[in-house]
Amino acid sequence: EPMSKRQRKKLLKQKQWEEQKDLRRQKRKEKRQKRKLERQSKLDSNNEANDRKRMRREVVPSTLRLIVDCSFDDLMVLKDVKKLHKQIQRCYAENRKAFHPVQFYLTSHGGQLKSNMNENDKGWVNWK
Repeated sequence: EPMSKRQRKKLLKQKQWEEQKDLRRQKRKEKRQKRKLERQSKLDSNNEANDRKRMRREVVPSTLRLIVDCSFDDLMVLKDVKKLHKQIQRCYAENRKAFHPVQFYLTSHGGQLKSNMNENDKGWVNWK
């Protein structure tokens, strides 16, 4: 059965596509390797994370105090309590990384917020 010109072209392109499959895969792999090496070299040159860890020991605590009053959580909807929990987590994490961390306090911690933190973040009891 004779094939039309369009069908022949389509078939030829499909064969070429299949033949070059391994080549494309190899190129993708090399590209990933190259990006990985670039990222690694960038991390080595920056060493910001290591500097921050090293500096952490030399940190001078600030005299500033940050107090979050959680006594109003009974007036909040569960959605807002979850948002408050996320905000507290972010504040705590950033404060830990800070060069001059403030003294961070949670007051009237109970009710919905405490139960939400117990459910979703068991590690909060180890916060210092």
